[in-house]
Amino acid sequence: MARATTPPPPTLVLLVRHGQTPTTGKVLPGRAPGLHLADTGRQQAQNVAERIASLQTGRPPVAAVYASPLERTQETAAPISKALGRRTRRHAGLIEADFGQWTGAKLAALYKLPEWRTVQRNPSGFRFPGGESFIEMQTRICGAIQKLCGAHPGETIVAVSHADPIKAAVAHAMGTHLDLFQRIVISPCSVSAILYHADGPIVLAVNSTGDLAALVPS
Repeated sequence: MARATTPPPPTLVLLVRHGQTPTTGKVLPGRAPGLHLADTGRQQAQNVAERIASLQTGRPPVAAVYASPLERTQETAAPISKALGRRTRRHAGLIEADFGQWTGAKLAALYKLPEWRTVQRNPSGFRFPGGESFIEMQTRICGAIQKLCGAHPGETIVAVSHADPIKAAVAHAMGTHLDLFQRIVISPCSVSAILYHADGPIVLAVNSTGDLAALVPS
């Protein structure tokens, strides 16, 4: 008779979008290097660091801070790591989607393309020209989170990433089809909290820009 195995304890993942940049809402920057936080974004990063640090009271400390390798995510993670007394660990799985030939394009121009309707209504069937598909992006970010949870059973971790990957991860955790993920809003320096355990994920917060004290499953 096979012995029952004890499932690993749940891991709380705090998904943080990077702060505002000079091109937020204007350009599709993708993975192009050299894009840094705007002054507003730096203040947002400081604010979210303080909000996450407030979770330390009466709880086990945040075990680790991970971030996409791009400058804007590293700069967002820096004050979080400082507030928590941790170092920022780079993780390629948290990187922005590869927008291929659309990288650096102005959003006003992309809105006029017939393909933009597919991006909004049928993203599961779209691949950026010369880049990544939405399905590949979702598989990548969810795989990265799974590995991080495996490395931190029973702990809380921070993962600083980008809007579309976080939206895809939230949709997956909620059991929402990828074709509906555009209905999810992820604002700069918002926190989306997901508790991953053996019976499946529990979404505790999405796009939170306020008090995080209520991040306790009922």
